Amino acid sequence: MRISTPGRICFFGEHQDYLGLPVIAAAISRRISIDGSYRNDDRIVLNLPDLNEKIEFSLKETFPYVIQRDYFRSTVNVLKRKGLVFSKGFDCVIHGNIPINSGTSSSSALIVSWAHFLDKMSDNPVNFSQKELGEIANAAEVLEFGEPGGMMDHYSTAIGNVIYLESQPQIYVETLTPTLGTFVLGDSLEPKDTLGILAHCRYGMEDLVKKVTQYDPGFSIFTTQLEQTADYSKILSQDELSLLQANVDDRDILLKGKALLSQDVDKAGATAFDKKLGDLLYQHYKNLRDHKRTSTPKIERMMDAALGAGALGGKINGSGGGGCMFVYAPTKAAEVAAAIEKAGGKSYIIHVDSGTRTEA
Repeated sequence: MRISTPGRICFFGEHQDYLGLPVIAAAISRRISIDGSYRNDDRIVLNLPDLNEKIEFSLKETFPYVIQRDYFRSTVNVLKRKGLVFSKGFDCVIHGNIPINSGTSSSSALIVSWAHFLDKMSDNPVNFSQKELGEIANAAEVLEFGEPGGMMDHYSTAIGNVIYLESQPQIYVETLTPTLGTFVLGDSLEPKDTLGILAHCRYGMEDLVKKVTQYDPGFSIFTTQLEQTADYSKILSQDELSLLQANVDDRDILLKGKALLSQDVDKAGATAFDKKLGDLLYQHYKNLRDHKRTSTPKIERMMDAALGAGALGGKINGSGGGGCMFVYAPTKAAEVAAAIEKAGGKSYIIHVDSGTRTEA
């Protein structure tokens, strides 16, 4: 049995899902696969040659967890609670070409693949839907360990293609079907500063929402218009106000992006569509760079080089402070990829891809 699951990029809504705001994300043509077969005992043996690692445990030894973020065991436990039975162990080989620890959801893709594999190989397969596999992976990776985290990574990698995801007032997922050209992913090869970025973007913004709501009970991150936020300069520093306004602006950019990606575009309108998508991505990027401060000087150089080589726009991807950026380059992908490499990054030409799947 071979299962394959994509990584993902976030088009719109970066650093907004934890505020309850929607996101738009896309699965990409960099994937993680699990090839496995049954054993004659209860052992699970996972070979990860890309990481030079081997993980082994018994199906009778899935709890308590023995390492931090013990996702392979936790996924088994989540599925057992859903009624799946495993009477045999597995030999598995795990390969991937998604950049690791770079904001492209390699860990979520891995857990979705593992959940999908376990369902198919159990004694009583349920054949969970892609959406259900995303929920199982989120339970195994986030809920099982009491960690903060949204559903974007898990739904996006499991369902694939382009999705619009709302988390408030309840989970709502909509698949979008735009005809999109080529993207180029650029890995800065810099480690992400996830904790530092979250301190500013998440916790800083959560404090701001409380502060502004106390001053103006009518404030809502969902409905307050950008021009209305100028009044909050009376109680906020310039840095606080810029962060608030960036989030309100990014909320509106996402709505424009959703409207664009929901259009039926014929060949004659493709050029205008591509330019508008690039513009919206770059508008989002400027808010992330200038106000949420998630970019780095190296990523700046990579972005400038990509735009100079013909990319139509793009943004930093993931938590930021390092990791990956991507650009939309439907006509000059090779030139853009070369420019990113010249600026010191590692480039990958990618396209939007399908979700988790079985492969021959």
